[in-house]
Amino acid sequence: MALSAARGRAGGLRLTDWAALPALAWTGVFFAVPMAVMLVYGFWQRVGGHVVPAWTLDNYAKFLARDYLVQALVNSLEVTAMTTVISVVVAYPLAYILAYRVPPRWQRLALILAILPFWTSYVIRSYAWLLVLSENGVVNAVLLALGIVDQPLALANSLGATVLGFVHFFTMLLTLTIFANLVQIKPSYRKAAADLGASPPQAFLRVTLPLSLPGVAVGAFLTFVVAIGDYITPQVLGGSKELLLPQAIMLQVMRRADLPMASAMSVLLMAAVTVVFLIFARKLRMERV
Repeated sequence: MALSAARGRAGGLRLTDWAALPALAWTGVFFAVPMAVMLVYGFWQRVGGHVVPAWTLDNYAKFLARDYLVQALVNSLEVTAMTTVISVVVAYPLAYILAYRVPPRWQRLALILAILPFWTSYVIRSYAWLLVLSENGVVNAVLLALGIVDQPLALANSLGATVLGFVHFFTMLLTLTIFANLVQIKPSYRKAAADLGASPPQAFLRVTLPLSLPGVAVGAFLTFVVAIGDYITPQVLGGSKELLLPQAIMLQVMRRADLPMASAMSVLLMAAVTVVFLIFARKLRMERV
């Protein structure tokens, strides 16, 4: 009987392994292989319009030697950091209200209303903000009508416009991740804190907030990863005056056809994401301890 059970478990494991093969194959073909090609291309060179497999660090040296490329990386980190912080600050109160202030029978409707922005095309939302922030847009029209300004402000085609467009999208994403974490916190924890004499603000700071930090960290990391690699919003709202690194990478591909240089820049962008991932992963491990 023991031998039969062991064979059954072994057979079960084999079936599980076979079931995982399609996912592994998909990941290998569409992620691992392109990643390996990109890493290799970063060490090659473009000579006379052709990619030459000459192993060198020249692409990385060129990146560090060109101030506008380094500044593009700095701009990307600044915009992404501001987007993440502002989105967390805006999303947490909204998620808290949905979790604890909205009656359970209305929460589903409230969540549907919260995710409505996701039903609109990402490109359309970016162009909608461009119309709102343009010199003839709604914001400038209101400011001029109220006499606050004498001439239209240059609100579009700036890093601030890019941050605004990002925050509009990622606030809802963060709201959902934080809400999912808040509703898992047992109400008895807050009641126990109240029984021990804690005021509502003290119960929030010492119970609810610490227990919800994993959800905040996961949402913030997702926001950072998606925002730092985004090309559409910076291109539409940010213009070309202050480039972000994804825009600079696209310029290397579309205008110069310099795939090795674009690959090296992409590797550097991924390195920045990896560092942030390690920081968030360490934070989450500390929270579990």
